[in-house]
Amino acid sequence: MPKKKETIIVMSAHSDDFVIGAGGTIAEYIKQGKKVISIVFSYGEKSHPWLKEKVVQKFRIQETKDAAKALGCEVVLYDMKEGKFYEEYQKKNYEKEFLQLLKSQKPSKIFTHSNEDPHPDHKAVHKITLELFEKLKEKPELYIYSIWNPVSFRTQHPKLFVDITGSYKEKVKSLHAFPSQRYNAIYPLFILILFRAIRDGFKIKGSKFGESFYRIK
Repeated sequence: MPKKKETIIVMSAHSDDFVIGAGGTIAEYIKQGKKVISIVFSYGEKSHPWLKEKVVQKFRIQETKDAAKALGCEVVLYDMKEGKFYEEYQKKNYEKEFLQLLKSQKPSKIFTHSNEDPHPDHKAVHKITLELFEKLKEKPELYIYSIWNPVSFRTQHPKLFVDITGSYKEKVKSLHAFPSQRYNAIYPLFILILFRAIRDGFKIKGSKFGESFYRIK
């Protein structure tokens, strides 16, 4: 029987977070023959409040699929309402579905949002991920990534550095898959994304670009 691929799970509050926070690492893991599944909690329809929700959902779903294709990963989309993730998670009993997915995939690593991130949806995803983690018998490594927090103070936790020099172009390509987010997320964050990539690459010998994550479990 063929050996089962190592599986990585990336938790993402909104459709572009998995790209911003871990896009280069996702592309790099795919090149290494690993399987990566990005779980997106929300379509992010509040990004365009002047449009009907169904219209926004339609193009945000397509953008997410295009971004995942650029990285080579799979994506699972959920329709949780922004600002009410935890309430929706409990109300619709998503825990059972999430646990089933995690138990069937048996990921070696899970990446999720940092609880230092000021965005309430990112904090909710962090909280949900930790609760799911505690209910898994087979414990994967658990890492956090940053979006809106430029500096992390989790110096007591060990760091994982991933060389994304060979996959940075895939990350940039996947960022361009979100034309609807250019002005409210991608462009405002692009300098920070580039700064982080150069900073983390500098800490990896012989690397131009990198991504770093704190291991919390």
